[in-house]
Amino acid sequence: MWDWIINALAQCIAFFEGFIGDWGLAIIILTVIIRLLLLPLTIKQQDSMAEMQHVQPILNELQTKYADDPQRLNEEMMKFYSEHKFNPLAGCLPMLLQMPIFFALFSVLRYHVPEDASFYGILPNLPSSASTVLASQGFVAAIPYIIFVVAFGILTFLPMMLQQNGQQNSMTKVMAVVMTIMMLFVGWSSPAGVVLFWVTSSAWAVIQQQLILGKRNREYEKKEEAEEVVKPVEVDVVRRAKKPRPTKKH
Repeated sequence: MWDWIINALAQCIAFFEGFIGDWGLAIIILTVIIRLLLLPLTIKQQDSMAEMQHVQPILNELQTKYADDPQRLNEEMMKFYSEHKFNPLAGCLPMLLQMPIFFALFSVLRYHVPEDASFYGILPNLPSSASTVLASQGFVAAIPYIIFVVAFGILTFLPMMLQQNGQQNSMTKVMAVVMTIMMLFVGWSSPAGVVLFWVTSSAWAVIQQQLILGKRNREYEKKEEAEEVVKPVEVDVVRRAKKPRPTKKH
């Protein structure tokens, strides 16, 4: 199965390179195709995230109300997620589905791509890593590779920060920083072609996320404005006290 994935990727990249004449662009085209295949899943996941942003105050109230009862808090949060059809782990699914391709590219670049395969001269050697180029050719030659590794880390950090708000910020920042450091470490020793794949995929994810969340936020704002317009007007009626009728004098 694993060999089949590697061979399929190698054939796809070689096919695209045969048409356009550049290995790096062939990897980018493959990445775009993969993101298009994942599009229904990511749209559904980001729709759910947009809804969660609007009901976040309710979730914050639950966290405050049951702060001293972790078991009850967990039960209430699971109930809350179920009612709103939200899976907290769904945001990781598109990334997890790409991981086999990410790791298979290591073998593709090592055994199925020429040593001089490049990305339009920007990355002259896609099978080499930033660490290898720095050690063998010096800092100047390694600058483009280092830039892509830094972009690799930033584009790991950015989506996690853009999709969260409210009281989750503190926890999210810690997770985002840890994940970014891990990805920088991985990217530093990974072939430039693998980094190019992940940078392209992550950039796509950030742009798509902002487009979808922006659209859904505008829809929620219009919905809330419409609800305000049709909201019945409450009139506070104060009854006047009746004056006593004058009594007739006899």
